[in-house]
Amino acid sequence: MPKLFDVVATRLDVAPDAVRAAAELLSEPERHRAARFTFESGRRRFIVARATLRKLLAARLDVRPEEVDLMYGAEGKPALGPRFASSNLHFNVSHCDDFAVYAFSWWGEIGVDVEAVRWFADADDIAARFFSSRENEAYAALDSLERPLGFFNCWTRKEAFIKAVGDGLHHPLDSFDVTLAPNDPPRILRVNSTPGDCCGWSMSSLIPAPGFVAAVVTENYD
Repeated sequence: MPKLFDVVATRLDVAPDAVRAAAELLSEPERHRAARFTFESGRRRFIVARATLRKLLAARLDVRPEEVDLMYGAEGKPALGPRFASSNLHFNVSHCDDFAVYAFSWWGEIGVDVEAVRWFADADDIAARFFSSRENEAYAALDSLERPLGFFNCWTRKEAFIKAVGDGLHHPLDSFDVTLAPNDPPRILRVNSTPGDCCGWSMSSLIPAPGFVAAVVTENYD
């Protein structure tokens, strides 16, 4: 079976000369978007993240980064423009602070999400609000030391799924279940009334850097 997807992780906190070089790769609309950021850190992250995406796509399409044509779906999910429609290359991007993860698929849709694992006071309330009943039961069963990783396992896996599906936040978060316990393999357990093994999607999890966790969801290869 051919390699169906790959993941690249990178830092966005680069030197000023690298930011200037990255800006040269952006399209005019992208430069205008960068200029609208209020804070310099946000502008830098956008420029470096978008230039990195262009370089990674260009390497896979055998073109120059400036030639990569990007478009956006109704929910804001980026995709290649009509010129590259026949390539069947799908991609998705996620970033947290100064860290970004890029996922690429040569088969079907793909979604990725990355987060820094940390404790925060509202985690239990957010889990109660956004996790499914089955996920909340699994989350409540974790001890206090496991809960931060369990929370962000669940959060990244759910985000990666809705990004792959392309529905954004219009997809009810309690309509599907994922595993979250630190010792459980990453899996989709249910999508609506369909068992996860039959839902047409697969899930992977990774630690792209110390203190971070990421999830990737891909369309199944037939």
